[in-house]
Amino acid sequence: METAVNLVSLLSLGFFLGMRHATDADHVVAIATIVSTRRSLRHSALIGAAWGIGHTITVMLVGAAIIRFGVIIPERLGLSIELAVGIMLVVLGVLTLTGIGSRIGYVTPLAQALSTDGGGPPGEAASIHEHVHAHGAYLHAHWHTHGSAGHGHAVGDTLLSRFDGSWFGRNQLYQWTRPFLIGLVHGLAGSVAVALAVLSIIRDPLTALGYLVLFGLGTVSGMMLITFILSVPFAYTAGNLPRINWRLRVASGLISFVFGLYLVYEIGFSDGGLFTEDPRWEPR
Repeated sequence: METAVNLVSLLSLGFFLGMRHATDADHVVAIATIVSTRRSLRHSALIGAAWGIGHTITVMLVGAAIIRFGVIIPERLGLSIELAVGIMLVVLGVLTLTGIGSRIGYVTPLAQALSTDGGGPPGEAASIHEHVHAHGAYLHAHWHTHGSAGHGHAVGDTLLSRFDGSWFGRNQLYQWTRPFLIGLVHGLAGSVAVALAVLSIIRDPLTALGYLVLFGLGTVSGMMLITFILSVPFAYTAGNLPRINWRLRVASGLISFVFGLYLVYEIGFSDGGLFTEDPRWEPR
């Protein structure tokens, strides 16, 4: 009886540690760049689930190989996998920042166009103004008028808008693929540390695999909760406070970019030394 209670307690610990694992800084930063463009809380929570499922798959596969067959991951391979997380954060940051857009300064040509014969109704040049607005997930600010002449660019004339209108943008499978793949990479980077931690406290392979399953379920649950919480300010400000929403999205992109660069430096040259003659890998 006591053994059964201890086993249940141990497996329950795996679930809660999985939830805590979802709060790691690199996980939160990566998922924040994705939910920054979402206006639906439910959709954001499902994105967290897709990330958690991807993470769980790699943790289960790699962890099972280590636990069951004693597979050893070479230092440079382990560091390279962790480096991939840093590179991925840099890319996510760049994509987020380029998708936000920028202030497009063409007020003088626009005013000139409106003031010429046939350029627009009388007085329309005086209505030129600037505010933040969105084209789908593309959010930016520039000088324009709501009259007949001049938004200044076609509504769909941005890379992100064209992509959103393509088959990829409309395909639901693709919408879940990006967080799923990001979860796979994160799980691959952290699976060795999880497996070694399990081996240090559990010797029975079946119990250890059961622990990994509950750890994965905890990670999925934790990431769903995190993405839901993160998406609240983005979803609220998208419709009510677009200028604040713009700043939040800029912040999420910058944090992802800078944190990714920090990880690349730390793993490649500092603590990890991947690009040196003496690599030092401590699974974490």
